[in-house]
Formats: sequence, C-alpha cells, structure tokens
Amino acid sequence: MSVERPGPEPEDAPALDEGGSVQPGDTPPDAGQTSGLSHPQPMPGRTVPILAFIVVGLLVLAVAAFFVARVFALFD
Repeated sequence: MSVERPGPEPEDAPALDEGGSVQPGDTPPDAGQTSGLSHPQPMPGRTVPILAFIVVGLLVLAVAAFFVARVFALFD
C-alpha cells in the first residue's frame, strides 16, 4: 500500500533555496485573525419590567412602616 504525500516534494517546490528556506517575498501574507467578535454584541434586554421594581419597593416600604408603627405603639 502506497501513501501519497499531501503536498509537493520539497525538492520540487518552487522558490526554495538549497537549504529549504524561501526567498523574501515568496511567503504568503499573514492570515487574518479568526478569534474575536466581528461586530459589537447587543445589550440584553431587561427581563423584569421597571413596574415590578416599583411595586416591590412600595411593598418593602409598607412593611417597614408597619413595623415602625408597631414599635411606637408599644411605647404608648
């Protein structure tokens, strides 16, 4: 079973010097970078509407006012 090499034989490759090095200008340009984002990512939307924050805040204030009223009622 014979195995074929994927590229040309080193001695048959064009533009190679005797030591196997390439001549200036014969190398391909640097490849583009593939890591990183191609465009800015959008900000995710809010999952809880502002109205829910207002309602929870009012409930917390109501509970706090209830306990403050109870404390003042104990000292009367």
